[in-house]
Order: sequence, then structure tokens, then C-alpha cells
Amino acid sequence: MMRLLFQGVYISIRQVINVNSHRANLSNDYFTNRQDRYHVFSSKEITEYFFRVHSAISSLSFLVTPDTQLPAGFVLEWPSSNSTVSPLADPSTYTSASTRILNELINIPQKSTAPGPSKSNTTVYPVSQLTPLLKPDTSTELPAIRSILQILSSPDFKSSSWTFTAGYFNPDPSLTSLLLSTASTSNTVITASPHANGFYGSKGVSGLLPAAYTLLSRRFLESAAKSNRENDIVLKEWKNGVVNEPKGWTYHAKGLWVSLNGEKEPSISVVGSSNYTKRSYSLDLEIGTVIVTSDEGLKKRLREERDGLQDYAERVGMDDFLKVERRVGLQVRIAMWIVKMVGGAL
Repeated sequence: MMRLLFQGVYISIRQVINVNSHRANLSNDYFTNRQDRYHVFSSKEITEYFFRVHSAISSLSFLVTPDTQLPAGFVLEWPSSNSTVSPLADPSTYTSASTRILNELINIPQKSTAPGPSKSNTTVYPVSQLTPLLKPDTSTELPAIRSILQILSSPDFKSSSWTFTAGYFNPDPSLTSLLLSTASTSNTVITASPHANGFYGSKGVSGLLPAAYTLLSRRFLESAAKSNRENDIVLKEWKNGVVNEPKGWTYHAKGLWVSLNGEKEPSISVVGSSNYTKRSYSLDLEIGTVIVTSDEGLKKRLREERDGLQDYAERVGMDDFLKVERRVGLQVRIAMWIVKMVGGAL
């Protein structure tokens, strides 16, 4: 999950009942040896907007209270001050109320402005992924990213470039298709090496995940080759030591940077908490922004951030995936097939 800081206000929205995710996110490693992205927005308007979203989600969430007497170590309570009834008591009423409350926030009316040149050189568009709470789904993040990539598919943007990163590289199928359809010929995907995956070396089924993501990365390269894009899109794996060993880091950065019309510096960047996966777009609560800027100083900073993430990233190709140590066992392939058959997603 990416962190957004708004004038000192710390906004972190996550699936309300996914307690295990909270425990992982707030572990010591998360704040010491985990590569992520952090942005500070010095804007009263943006701060207040995200605070309203945070408050609305809080009013639709259970209160987690520690209780050492219980096996789980906590109890879930539904405060009487919440905006509606508990989803466990009346799911339909809960969903209707959450849809009404959140639609009023995410459907921001456009402000009317006087004709003439704008004095602003940077625009920040809030985007959200709130599918579990919206019926019908009016989330804005996935449509926003799709729109950006669809524009880049035009031949007019052949001299542009993009960099896409996700620690768990398994983009929603629509995003994979659009990434492969862009007209630009100089593009980069950055993802975690198996040794930088937070599940590396873990026990049980979760220990299969690094190998599963390796297989998904290989399949992406295969799709790029089938689309004749193998020379246009570079895949890099980020690694700084080995997870669970001294000085070993995990990689969890997410984002998109777009440089237009031959420029080296990005003028568009997507900043937020989504992993861009099918699972994220169906189960998680995420929030972020799309930044569009012509400010040369900000564009320089965005380039430094994008390029800095590649200091520990090395290019990998099909030859690398064919090496013995990178081969994915039958157990992983079967597990991924089962997940797909039961409607799940990584």
C-alpha cells in the first residue's frame, strides 16, 4: 500500500475487516526495509477531501478493540454512531447507505472557471477503488488508468514513454492489454524479484507466491513477444538483498509515470495504494491521485523518483526465466489453476 501524506495528516485506508493485512502493514519491517513510495501534498483542499473520505469509510467500519482474553486477541464492535447498520445485520441496507455516502464524495462536481489561461501548472485528480461498498460500482481509479493508456495507444504519442511498477505484478487483464497496446517504443515495467517479495521463504501456501509471480512475469513477456512488443517493453526486477536475511529489503512500490512527446521527465504520475490486480479491483478499498503537471521542478522530482527505483533493478528476459533456478514447479502451477477456477485472484 502506498502512503500519501497530506499536510501532516496520515491517510491509510484498507479493507476494514482484513485484520491480517493490517498486522502485516504495521510490522516493523514495513517502516525500515521496505521500498515503497511516499508523496507529500501541501494543499488544504486535498487534505480536507481525503479526510472526508477517511471519515466516511470510518463511519462504515467496525471498531477493532484489543482483547487479550480472546483467542483472536481482538473483538469487532459496530459503534452506534456509525452511519448505518452493520453489514452483518442487514447487508442490503448497508450497501445502499455506503453507496449513497461515498458517491457524494467521489463524484466531485467540476468547478466553473472564467475564460483565460490558468495560473496553475499542476492538477491533482483524486481517484478511488471502493468496489465492495458501491452498487453499482462507480470507482474511478481503474477507469482513469485505462483512459491514460488508451490515449497512449494513439500513433500521435509514439514518441512518449511510460514506466509501470507493482510489487506484485499481476495487472488486471484490461491493463495488461492496454500496456501492450500503447504506441510508445521505450517503456519499462518494474516488479519485485522473488527475493524481494514479502512472502519469500514464508511457510504454507503463501510461500508459493514468489514463484507464482515469477510465472506471471514470464507470461507477460510471452504476451509482449506475441504482440511484437519485446523490443518496446523492458521488464526489470528489483532486489536489494534477500528477504528475511540481514539487510534484505522487500519491494512494494506501485505507480505509473508517463513522459509525453519525447520528454525525459514525467508529466503524469499515478500515486496511490492499489496493486492494480484483479483482486485489488474487486476486494480492496484503495485511494490515490493522478498528478498532471507542467512544473519543471516537479517533473524533475518525478523523474528522480522513477529512476531511483531502478537503482536496484535489473533487466530480465525469457532466457533468465528458462534457467533452472527460475523454473516454476508443478505445485505452483496447480495452485494457480485452482485459484483461477474458484474465481479467485492473486
